[in-house]
Amino acid sequence: MALLAVLLPILMLCVTLALGRYEDLLLPEDPEPLPSEGQGLVSEGASRSAT
Repeated sequence: MALLAVLLPILMLCVTLALGRYEDLLLPEDPEPLPSEGQGLVSEGASRSAT
């Protein structure tokens, strides 16, 4: 039982590191990047009147 208590965290750490290493291969590709923040949130008239 004590051996399991020692080996289990080490095994979990190894699995976590292995998944992090191959994260880019496991995750799906983004279809297209999102527009930058703030774009389309404020109308042109409001931004012109603020200046």
